[in-house]
Amino acid sequence: MRRPKLPKLPRPRLPRPRLPRTRTGQRRAVQAVMAGCVLALLPSTWMYVVTGDRLRTTADVPRTEVAVVFGAGLWRGEPSPYLAHRLDAAAELYRDGRVEVVLVTGDNSREDYDEPDAMRTYLTERGVPDARIVSDYAGFDTWDSCVRAKKIFGVDRAVLISQGFHIRRAVALCQEAGVTSYGVGVDAVHDVTWYYGGAREVFAAGKALLDAVFEPDPHFLGPQEPGVERALAAGGR
Repeated sequence: MRRPKLPKLPRPRLPRPRLPRTRTGQRRAVQAVMAGCVLALLPSTWMYVVTGDRLRTTADVPRTEVAVVFGAGLWRGEPSPYLAHRLDAAAELYRDGRVEVVLVTGDNSREDYDEPDAMRTYLTERGVPDARIVSDYAGFDTWDSCVRAKKIFGVDRAVLISQGFHIRRAVALCQEAGVTSYGVGVDAVHDVTWYYGGAREVFAAGKALLDAVFEPDPHFLGPQEPGVERALAAGGR
């Protein structure tokens, strides 16, 4: 038996956007688009203004007691290539006598994922004494890390180490959190992760500006810790 032919149903027509017909309406539409563009660019502009000339290299960054290294993920329990580059820069600064203590801040929200301890192990294998490394296990994002560096570990001045696409946001947020900061943006291969990180920063800049304006408490604050003070008092290299 032949299947009966079903009647063809007409395709639904989607409503077409109507453009303003009057000059006043067109002017308002253009103004709305321009306002949207300005708002989209505002967070990035704020970051560039706040960071100003605060970016340096490992060769010319001012001598500072504390370096802060932000977590950037683990691969099978080891620092990811991006995180390894950050840690290499921190180890170089320590060997050159430009910093005395390294504060590693990252995610340890679950038992099987421990960024700070992996960062500590990597640094000690590259010549940084264990007594000169301080771990922040609740650095769940950049704002949390900056606020905790100031309020929990008593850091007033620091060199921040991250990739180039992230370092301005880190410096801007730590400045807002009360930590006088210089940023070292380490080199990175322009692979898929790099492009993803750069694109992500466009949206992260908006959150950063909101953090700076409203100054929310970190996910976990807790009591003050004397780790940085003890590490500075440890002496010796």
